[in-house]
Order: sequence, then structure tokens, then C-alpha cells
Amino acid sequence: MKNSIICLFATLGLIYAAATSAQEVPETITVTSSIFEHHGMVPEENSAYGDNISIDIGWSNLPEGTQQLALICDDPVVVEIGMMESPFVHWVVYNIPASASGLPGDLSDDVQISVAGLEGAINGNNGLNRAGYFGPRPPANGHLHAYHYRVYALDNELGLEPGLNKEQLLEAMDGHILATGMLMGHYERVEL
Repeated sequence: MKNSIICLFATLGLIYAAATSAQEVPETITVTSSIFEHHGMVPEENSAYGDNISIDIGWSNLPEGTQQLALICDDPVVVEIGMMESPFVHWVVYNIPASASGLPGDLSDDVQISVAGLEGAINGNNGLNRAGYFGPRPPANGHLHAYHYRVYALDNELGLEPGLNKEQLLEAMDGHILATGMLMGHYERVEL
């Protein structure tokens, strides 16, 4: 009984700590795309069933002191419906200069991004362990999936090496996130 109570308090402590740290990072960045609005549908051409073209994404309202940016896109619905144990990662980009106002559509999957204004930016590894964007590709099982395009404003130029995945990037950003913001898109595969 005593061990159960200790475990309960330890678990509650971890939950409180996680909630507290999540509350410390304001969600004040505005994230947009020209091809769909927040809670809109990701077009077929931007899915892996279509042409797998990365969406354009822009951001504004960065906090003072932003030195660098990062982006992670994942699909948490795969956890909710029991397909996977963690959200499937569709895109990881980091070392984005603070002066950048967004990422263009149809961005190359090259590890080193070679676009004017994005010098030093890196395509990290997605859920397939490949660099670059991997568009929505859910099974045709009647579930509407959600794609969270989350931007992070960082207080330092981290100068991270190529090859990081979502978990490694989150670990590297820990303690450096000034603010975040998210654009959510939806996609559902329907068999014709």
C-alpha cells in the first residue's frame, strides 16, 4: 500500500512537472500556409498519395530574442486510433535563421537546404528515417488524420548537425524554446 501511494505521488509529480513546463512556453507564434487554413484540408498533391510536395509555411509574431527556428510536423491521430505508439513524424526542419519568414512550397528533400534566406537550415529525418517532407499517407480506414505543423522560436543558434529526428531535436531544444505556434491540416484517404 505504501509503495502504491509513493508511486501515485511520483506519477502526479511527473504529470504536474510536464504540465508546468508546457505552460511555460507560450503558444503565440502565428503559423500559416497559402494552400489551406488552420483546420483545413491538406490538398492531394501535398500528400504522399499525390505528388508529395511540401506545403509552403509562414510564421509571424516571433518573440523578442528569437535567434533560430525549427519546425516539426507529425500526426497524433495514429496514436489515438491505436495504429502506432507515438505520432508519426512527417517533417523535421531545424537551424532555420530567425530572419526567415517561412519555408517555400515544394522544398527539396536535400539534407542541406539551399534556398536564399534559409542558409544553414537542415531537413531532419522523418518517420521513414529519411530527410525532408513526407506528406500525409494514412490508410483508407475512415479516419480523418490531423497534421500538426509546429514552429518553435529558440533563444540560441544551436548549430545542430544533420540527421536529427524529432526526439533528438526536441532534446536539443529543451530549455531554449521561447514560444511555439501550430497550423493544423487534415487529410483522409478515401478509396475511389
